[in-house]
Amino acid sequence: MMKIKEIIGKGEKELKDLLSEKQEELFKLKLDNKQNKLKNTRSIFNTRKDIARILTLIKERELALRQAQDKQKNVRINCKIRKS
Repeated sequence: MMKIKEIIGKGEKELKDLLSEKQEELFKLKLDNKQNKLKNTRSIFNTRKDIARILTLIKERELALRQAQDKQKNVRINCKIRKS
């Protein structure tokens, strides 16, 4: 199970690579579980939580970037209004 502190330091590409790895791992774990090969079923839960953490961090970064862009647009609009 990954901690959020381990994930925060990673870049966008690293996060997407890690996400695809975790999704593949989850698929294999589910397959092993169906075939009764999996001894620790908790690992499915932990992998799902890791995927959720990664997706949350990606979404937070996208929203922060979008808000920064919107704020910059508003500053430009206000500057144009004041000049007129």
